[in-house]
Amino acid sequence: MTEPHQSAPFPVDELPTESFERLIAVMAALRDPERGCPWDIAQSFETIAPYTIEEAYEVAEAITNGNKAELKDELGDLLFQVVYHARMAQEDGDFDVRDVATAIAEKMLRRHPHVFGTASVEDADAQTRAWEDSKASERIAKAEAEGRVPSVLDGVSAAYPALMRAVKIQKRVVRVGFDWPNSTDVLDKLDEELGELKHELATGSVPDRVEDEMGDLLFTVVNLARHLGVDPETALRRTNGKFERRFRAVEAALAETGRTPEDSSLDEMGQIWIATKLKEHANT
Repeated sequence: MTEPHQSAPFPVDELPTESFERLIAVMAALRDPERGCPWDIAQSFETIAPYTIEEAYEVAEAITNGNKAELKDELGDLLFQVVYHARMAQEDGDFDVRDVATAIAEKMLRRHPHVFGTASVEDADAQTRAWEDSKASERIAKAEAEGRVPSVLDGVSAAYPALMRAVKIQKRVVRVGFDWPNSTDVLDKLDEELGELKHELATGSVPDRVEDEMGDLLFTVVNLARHLGVDPETALRRTNGKFERRFRAVEAALAETGRTPEDSSLDEMGQIWIATKLKEHANT
């Protein structure tokens, strides 16, 4: 049987009072080999990374909800993740959180010569182009330093969610002229991809072929969204919320009669769904 973790507590009164320094000190205490938290001590970059991604999504959700108190809390959780990773790097002798802050500050100085230098930009669009040009120059320099051929797709992380990565890939290749002329052409391509998926299904193709065609279809949908000026992630998140809202309404309507979706028919649930949808449209 494992003995419970017991040690003399850290003197909280001795922690710094300045907010950021206090957070750094709290993180150091949690990772202290002798008196820290067993769970925190056992973590690594790999085990913490999923929590970092999760916290970023929760920040986005708080923004979507328009809840500033929730946003403050979630930003704190995300900041803690940054401090956590930096603390582990410091323990390895690589860098600390101040190095992280210095590096990002220098990067912002470098990428905003119109603010911190003599350059000028006409508007936000011009600044976006200048920003992308600056990042492209940095990517080229990095590739050359590594002795490889630069690619316009350098830096598009494979760790991104697939939908986000598709958008970033497409935006990169557009910068070198690799794009459909207009949305009508993309719609035609969408019909083509849908036809190819139907063909694979009709001929009883192996799952890999079906998955491949499904991927092509989704990639083309992202392309269409980009041409229409729609962020696919935002659109899908909105649809997810709409679906959840309507399905909860179906569950609530069935609950009023003492039933659940499991003991009702698809036709009955469909009728409630349609009624809910019509009610929503009437209120907008």
